[in-house]
Parts: sequence; structure tokens; C-alpha cells
Amino acid sequence: MSRASTDVAIVGGGLIGAWTAFFLARRGQKVTLIEKGVVGAQSSGVNFGNLRLQGRFPGQYPLSLRSQELWEDFEALIGEDCEFEQTGHLYLAYDEDERTKLESYAQVSESYGLSIERVGLTDLRRRWPWLGERAIAATYSARDATANPRLATPAVARAAARQGADIRENTRVTAVENAGSGFILTLADGDLLSCGALVNCAGAWALEIAERFGETAPLFPAGPPQFVTEPFPYRIGPSVQAIDGSVIFRQIPRGNIILAGYPRTAADPQANRAPVPPVKTLAAMKALARVAPMLAQCHVIRVWSGIEAYLPDMIPVIGPSETTPGLFHAFGFCGHGFQIGPGVGLCLSEMIVDGATQTPLGPFSIGRFRSGPTVSDKFRKEFD
Repeated sequence: MSRASTDVAIVGGGLIGAWTAFFLARRGQKVTLIEKGVVGAQSSGVNFGNLRLQGRFPGQYPLSLRSQELWEDFEALIGEDCEFEQTGHLYLAYDEDERTKLESYAQVSESYGLSIERVGLTDLRRRWPWLGERAIAATYSARDATANPRLATPAVARAAARQGADIRENTRVTAVENAGSGFILTLADGDLLSCGALVNCAGAWALEIAERFGETAPLFPAGPPQFVTEPFPYRIGPSVQAIDGSVIFRQIPRGNIILAGYPRTAADPQANRAPVPPVKTLAAMKALARVAPMLAQCHVIRVWSGIEAYLPDMIPVIGPSETTPGLFHAFGFCGHGFQIGPGVGLCLSEMIVDGATQTPLGPFSIGRFRSGPTVSDKFRKEFD
């Protein structure tokens, strides 16, 4: 058994943990990132790769916009490519109630400085003639983008390592306890690691740490079914999403269609499995054909999922512990963590090094669950 020390220990090697390690190491902190499997193996590496700005929770916009700036500067910051592409995002409405909802989303986005274009039926057919007849209106955000999640997290972790961070894969934390003004972590091999600050970004496993310090949240695991088709002649530029949540898809330059299926599928964090039932594949392809009929005959060539953490209000936990100085939480990203990941890592690094961040994080406090959870309509639709 050996004992080592670090300034900051980060539990969870997803995108949040990797970005946090990168920004802390860049500021001279001694950082150890601990991942029970391999970096980016769960939700950070299996998601749709959408960097969507429009239609977000209003309180998230300062964080989301700050994060988008980091995505736009990814290659200069990290020194590697993650297939970042500013594709734009097309949000579709199928009836007048949905058009009203789109307008409400657009007004919120614009109040934070995002440029939103309203697209009526005539322009919708002219600009995107591959769309089916169902859509009656859309909003378009040109700044929205996509990236390859399988490339992003490992690249950030490698950049953090080049800055001096210690990246430990296939290493499980079996115990965490207070030790004076810091913490002691026991690892599966019996080694001990002491640290001054601890970041809990362990995804669907995050409650194992939070509850050791008297905090909890109504965390719910689920898997995002993802599909990719055979290559098809390249015609679809933007990421396309129906506001009713039935479908989201994009075409990559190689021609393949990447499609996310809803509702999510069951996930088992203990068995580390998130299988995709065949019925999900069939339902997703039917939904795709309704939006873009020319894709009705595309063949799915691969199906996958991972394990994401959800909260009933569909808002993540981000910020300091309310029971334990030096402990910071970042989990429960509800399928939205890929876009805000860089910003979350930057904010956590600022809170740890400077004692505060310029980005308002009040809505994301873990303390909001003390009076019982708020359940969003979106959560009810998917999980009830």
C-alpha cells in the first residue's frame, strides 16, 4: 500500500472531469483524475455530439455561451481536432402550439444575445427541400454546432496530461473520508490518495460520493439510444430536431446519418450496461422517415448507448457541497452535458483556485432538493 497526495482529486473521467483537470493543471494545480474504466467511455463518449444553444433552460445560458466559446477555440486550446463543425441547428414545429413554443424558446435565446432566425413554411421548403410535409415552421441558430464525442474527451484528457495532470484509468475509488482540511481516497488496490479539494463528477455513480457527506439527489440512470446509418449522398447541413422530442439527427460529411432515439432506454449502472432494444431502432427510423422521407430506406449499421444521469427537473447539479468545504459536485447533466462540459470545467477550476466564478450557478445547487424535487414536463414525458 502506498500513499500519495495531490492538490485536487477528480472522480470521474468523462468530459466534465477531463476539462476540469485541464483547466486546473493549466493554472499550476497538482491534479489527479480517477476513472473506474477508460476516459470518455460513458455518456461523454456515446452522446449525439450536439452543441445546441437554442432551446436551453434559461438559467443555463451564461454557462452555455461561455462553454460554446471554448468549443469554438477547441483546437487552439487542446492541440487536437474533435471534428467541431458549426453546422447550425434547425428546430422544427409541426403545429401551431409547437410554433408558439419555438417562439418562446427563441425569445429566451435572444435575451442572452443569441441570434435566432424564424423560418416560415415557404422558406423551409425552399432551403431544406428534403424535409417532409409535416413541418410548418422552424427556428434556426447558425452558431450551434456539433463535435465528435468519441474524440473530444480523450483529447482533453491528453491535453490535461501534457499540462501535468495525473490521469488514472481503470482505477476505482472504494472509500472517501474527511481528513483535516482535505480528503483521503482509498483506491481499489489499497493505495491512499490525499487531496485538498475533491470534485465529484462521477455521473450515474455520483451519489456514492455525495451521500457519504450527507447530500443526495433523486438521480435516475438512463441510456441515450444512438444509431448511425450507411452513407447517403450528402445533402443535410444542419443538425435537425423536432421540438416534440421525437427525433434529432445530423449528417456527417462522410454521408452517414447519426440519429438519437427517444425516449431513452433503460440503463444499469451496477452491471455497467445500457442495451438498445430492437424496437427502439425501428421506432427511431420511422420517426426519421417522417421528418426526412428520402431517408426512409437508409440502413442502420450500428447501434449503441451509454449510461447518463438524469434529475427530475432536467437540470444538473453544479457547484460546491453545502455540507463539506472543499467538495464540489458536477453530475446529473440530463443529456445536456456535452455542450456545457468545457464551461463547467472552467467554472469548477475558478471556484477551486479563486474561490468564486463569474458565471452564475445558483440554479444548479444540490441544496435545491432539500424541499423535494421539481418534476419537469420533459422528464414526465420520457420517464413516467
